Parts: sequence; structure tokens; C-alpha cells
Amino acid sequence: MIPDNESEILLAGRFPFKRVAAFSMFTTKGVLQVLIHELKYNHKPFIGELIGKIYGEDLSQSSFIETVDVIVPVPLHPKKKALRGYNQAEAFAQGLSVSTSIPFSVDQLVRIVHNPTQTKLSKTQRWENVDGIFDVKDKSAFENKHILLVDDVITTGSTIEACARALLKCANVTISVAAIGEAF
Repeated sequence: MIPDNESEILLAGRFPFKRVAAFSMFTTKGVLQVLIHELKYNHKPFIGELIGKIYGEDLSQSSFIETVDVIVPVPLHPKKKALRGYNQAEAFAQGLSVSTSIPFSVDQLVRIVHNPTQTKLSKTQRWENVDGIFDVKDKSAFENKHILLVDDVITTGSTIEACARALLKCANVTISVAAIGEAF
């Protein structure tokens, strides 16, 4: 929620946004790394929901979300969502929605390409891996809206940027970003 924070600096000039913030710094072998691992790989979506609720309460005390109309999680491809059983960014979005009373949308921003995980890719490989893989089904659904785009961790910003590029095809859209962690 601090202006010109590390996440805002990372994404500056890549796409227009109003604000960017992360709940916590993600460090190797830190508590957040363990929580994210449990959230993503050990079928514990309640971790994302809980962090979302806590972070949403914090965000509600600031001006960060006062004009946000809808929370939109970074989507998983349907094959990956079926394999995992849930979308970790969606769990985070649900928690944010509960504590902020801002509705969330999971059916308009879609991942149209099933691509490999980005975990071990370089910055350039990450961008190439997500280029053009997102789309918006009904662009009028986000027209004239301020969207809070959410994900688990911002590393290089490639996934968030690719989602934003798809969302910016909607008329008069404003984007802010929130993540559980930032790791760079």
C-alpha cells in the first residue's frame, strides 16, 4: 500500500495501473514460501482464503481499494485447475472479497493456452511462456470498471502483465494489482 513500492517499480511502464501492492515479501525458506507451497501443492486453499481475508481487512483501512469494482484472480488453464482441484489465486480473491465486500469474477478473464509452469524459468522465458495466453470472454463485463487483479506471487511480473494486456482490451478499464507475495 506504500506508493512506489518494489512491485510498482517492477511493473512501471509495462502497462498502466493505478496501484500495486503485496501482502508480504517472499523469501527463499521463509514462512511465506512454506505457506505458498502448502497453498499451491498440498491442497490447502484455505491458506489463500485466510491470507486474503487478513490482507483485505488491511486494504480496507486504506484508500487502495476504495474505487475497486471487482476482484479478478489470475486464471489457471482448465486442465491445470482440474488437476490441482482449485486455483490458488481464486482462493486469495475469495478471501479478499469476504473482507472487503467487493465482488470477484472468475469466469471472464480466461487462460486460453495450457503452458508449462514458470517456477524455474528465466525472466525472458517467463515472458515468452505467458505471451498471449489470456483473453477476456465478454469485454463489456469489465467496461468502465476498476479491476483488482490478484495472484499468489509476483516474481518478474510477466503473468500479471500478460493478464493486464488482455484486460486492457476492455473499454475504459483501470487496473490495480494485489499479490500474496513479491519475490525479486
